[in-house]
Amino acid sequence: MRADPAEYRLVSPGNLEAVLSLLAGEPAQWLPIAGGTDVMVLYSAGKLPNRKLINIWNIPELRQIEVFRDSIRIGAACTYTALRSHEIISREFPLLATAASWTGGIANQNRGTLGGNIANASPAADSPPALLVYDAELTLISVRGERRVAYGTFHTGYKQTTLAADELIRDISLPRRFSEYLSHAQKVGARNAQAISKVCLAALGQIASGAIRDVRLALGSVAPVPLRLHETEQVLAGKKIEPSLIDAAKKSVAKEIRPIDDIRSTARYRAAVAGNLVAEFLETLAAEGTNA
Repeated sequence: MRADPAEYRLVSPGNLEAVLSLLAGEPAQWLPIAGGTDVMVLYSAGKLPNRKLINIWNIPELRQIEVFRDSIRIGAACTYTALRSHEIISREFPLLATAASWTGGIANQNRGTLGGNIANASPAADSPPALLVYDAELTLISVRGERRVAYGTFHTGYKQTTLAADELIRDISLPRRFSEYLSHAQKVGARNAQAISKVCLAALGQIASGAIRDVRLALGSVAPVPLRLHETEQVLAGKKIEPSLIDAAKKSVAKEIRPIDDIRSTARYRAAVAGNLVAEFLETLAAEGTNA
């Protein structure tokens, strides 16, 4: 059943204060919409539950990318095209730039926003693994004020988050301390763009004196939420990369993830691919250490 436009209301306040006031006045009734790449799919299929929509696309505070000495702050309504073309993001946060290039086609990248992807809370989205390994922090705002939330704690279950009914994601902050890390991103799917991933990996690593100094691993499409592999990271920390360690890492990954069977893949396939992606990263990291 397709949607009837007459059943919906769309307003465009044009300023952040008015948006927050509407959200506070009728919590959970109003749905903020920026690029609309996820919302319009539900709308066209007649499956969009919210009947009241607030356009936040044209709010300047949500469209800025601000660079500070120790961090970069990305407005929630910044598009994937903006992320791909930003010099510092491309240079210091290549995993995020790569994820932006994977997210749909050019049309979707011109409209789709980072904040919308986060709020949509799909465990198969391309950008969350990069945000996890970069220690992203979200600023959530409402008429009650603002609060900062570590992105790693934002997702609480499938399509569930800590975002209150009257809150809006204002920005995403990333610390500028990963430029010396080896970056590695892989997406396994029907194709790199315009296809939801079966498994995707974002990884960062450093080698010192022949051993792993630091390693950060995150996967998408292998659990109800985007998953940082803390246990596997602990298995690897301080160790020299050799075949036995890679085997131990693959076993740890299999224990840590919770893949499912669905229309795109099977749990067994996802588990095998996840372990292989981590192994490939470790081999690349070892080669980097040898050549350093």
